[in-house]
Amino acid sequence: MSATISQTVGKITTHVLQRMRDSNEKIAMLTAYDYSMAKLLDAAKIDVILVGDSAANVMAGYKTTLPITLDEMIYHASSVVRAVEKALVVVDMPFGTYQGNSKEALHSAIRIMKESGADAIKLEGGVEIAESIDRILSAGIPVMGHLGLMPQSINKFGTYCVRATDKEESEKLLADAKLLQEHGCFALVLEKIPAELAQQVTDSLTIPTIGIGAGPHVNGQVLVFHDMMGITQQFSPRFLRRYHNLGEEIIGAVGHYINDVKAGDFPNEKEQY
Repeated sequence: MSATISQTVGKITTHVLQRMRDSNEKIAMLTAYDYSMAKLLDAAKIDVILVGDSAANVMAGYKTTLPITLDEMIYHASSVVRAVEKALVVVDMPFGTYQGNSKEALHSAIRIMKESGADAIKLEGGVEIAESIDRILSAGIPVMGHLGLMPQSINKFGTYCVRATDKEESEKLLADAKLLQEHGCFALVLEKIPAELAQQVTDSLTIPTIGIGAGPHVNGQVLVFHDMMGITQQFSPRFLRRYHNLGEEIIGAVGHYINDVKAGDFPNEKEQY
């Protein structure tokens, strides 16, 4: 079996992702927010690491992604970048740093790139943020788009249900996807939309599409690491496949440690100086 493109290159870049898409090689993407986890994901040869604003949920305990700040995202991104040698590192621009003000968007994107050393940034939205995308791209900063369910717009929609199930919204999503490509986005995340629509979007574009709850007919997949590893237990949508139950294992290991300490079994003679 011949080696895949991702196996033969040293560092994954936006150009490599395009080559993978053109060669029908699927793109694997996961989230990370700290040095230790990013080090493990990179060692496993993940293609893309997303420093997601989902850090607001899994790292800080907020109910939505809205509260996380630009400074906090830069902190998480910097931690991840220091661990990574191969993966492409993409950073979510947090709520309030790009919507409605393209100059602020450029300033925020430049801060992320300069202070974290990341490879690219990601924004949610279509035509509404086109001006911000143009400004960011004018500075040479790669932009990944995000359509469908957009967690930063939760207060507008009031629900995390599947998006673009009606004709009007699906047509807008398709138009937005084409617009994002025309404006220069190097890839597009499609979140929680019908699989048939995701396939239609993918077939209409030449840039890679990466799905989360968007079916198999996209160019890649992304999941939140803490969800797929069973560290978080409260979130169980249909699209989530749990590859491990690390949460229970951690609780069991800590319980074992507690018992050993209480019983005076730790440390033993070999574990002291």
